[in-house]
Amino acid sequence: MVRDTFDAIVNNIDVRQNLSKLRQEIKEESNKYALLYYMGEKKNIIPLLLESEDAKTRKNAALLMGDLALEEYLPSIINGYEKEEQRFVKSSYLVALKNFDYREHLSFLKECLDTLLAATLTEENKKHTEEEIRELTALIVSMEGVKKHTFTGFHKSSKVLLLTNRNHIPVTLKQVQMITPTAKEFNAGVMVRTEALDEILPIRTYQELLFALDGAQVCNMNPIQAAKLLCAGDLIGFFSERHGGDAPFYFRVEVKSKMELSKKSEFAKKFSSELERLTKRQVINSTNHYEFEIRFIENKDQNFNILLKLYTIKDSRFTYRKNVVASSIRPVNAALTVALAKEYMKEDAQVLDPFCGVGTMLIERHKQVKAYSTYGIDIFADAIELARENTQAARQVIHYINRNFFDFKHEYLFDEVITNMPFSNSTNREQEIEELYQSFFRKVGEHLKEDGVIILFTHNREHVLKYGKAARYQIREHFEISRKEGTYVMVLSN
Repeated sequence: MVRDTFDAIVNNIDVRQNLSKLRQEIKEESNKYALLYYMGEKKNIIPLLLESEDAKTRKNAALLMGDLALEEYLPSIINGYEKEEQRFVKSSYLVALKNFDYREHLSFLKECLDTLLAATLTEENKKHTEEEIRELTALIVSMEGVKKHTFTGFHKSSKVLLLTNRNHIPVTLKQVQMITPTAKEFNAGVMVRTEALDEILPIRTYQELLFALDGAQVCNMNPIQAAKLLCAGDLIGFFSERHGGDAPFYFRVEVKSKMELSKKSEFAKKFSSELERLTKRQVINSTNHYEFEIRFIENKDQNFNILLKLYTIKDSRFTYRKNVVASSIRPVNAALTVALAKEYMKEDAQVLDPFCGVGTMLIERHKQVKAYSTYGIDIFADAIELARENTQAARQVIHYINRNFFDFKHEYLFDEVITNMPFSNSTNREQEIEELYQSFFRKVGEHLKEDGVIILFTHNREHVLKYGKAARYQIREHFEISRKEGTYVMVLSN
């Protein structure tokens, strides 16, 4: 297949089309190796096509050379880029360069970028000039990296949005109001203007922390107008006042909207180019080396809410979680579970997790209310080892045992059993999961004190209701976590 396509190019048959076809064929790695082997001495034919009178042939040839990434192609790509007169073709040479070590040509690429930045944009050249600027910037940043800025705005007045589980916003709201009483609830979480960001960051029950820019919180779906609005809202001042170091700042764009993917991509490109132009590149779009995200979220009025996510702020809440397995509970869900069930927990309690996985639930439980003696059991030896590493990183003491819970014996009873119950999305395992719940409620009574409690994060509420009741346990609390995922926190006692 690749041989026939390459031979057609050699024989000057539909060259432009066959270059494009060959690029598609070598996306399969085995085809690429087959082509490289077959080309032999004829591999020099491809660079010669950069001299073609047909601009699209030159474009496809450059891109193919990038795909093949043969070291000897690099000089031809650089020379081709320098000589190319068609603006719409030039960025293709730059795309090709990404697959080479172009370090020795970095000064030349910087000069090209400076020249473009000084050029006058017109309706005719704007699109392709901006595309070339983006590709040049990406090449330079990829080679040199980004000088990271340090966040210093912990006590700078900021409007902050804490996105939370929508069913349990008050859990986070109460914690924020203890720091800043003026915090209030909104449909997706908690909104607060604060000068005590360093005190809010450690709260464990929010999912994400975002910033709103005064004067630039809502815009229409016009990317040019959106860029103007952010500039008018002093985006540069916002970042400069909260970071050490000078511009440029590097950003990415996220568009959350019902619009088609192609339209979202077009909005992001036009917005980014205009924002770079208006700020004189004090902010630069970079998909791989960004420091902040500008997030556009479509609202019910078909406008965009604008929020900022700063990656210069380190989220240290769950850094102990070095290891996970596929069934691991999300740490913010574990934190929410223990916050919801807090009133049922005793200080210095003896606690057991019969399906502990990598230890997240037990670690978060101890952070919420200090336990005395804590045991984690899991049938998987690998999970137990990972749990021990996580617990050491959390600087806690938890006793882990690699054993099937249904074979577990212990000399004393526990005040509390807390766990993320096993689950499966496979219909083939539904019976197995139901039998596990039935066995769990038969077994757990062997290890629970008369006044003990059971706290379950579950995907199978119906099994808890059925088999918990059959084992004569009373449902004390019942919290919906996610209707979409079918998750609940349930508290039971004798």
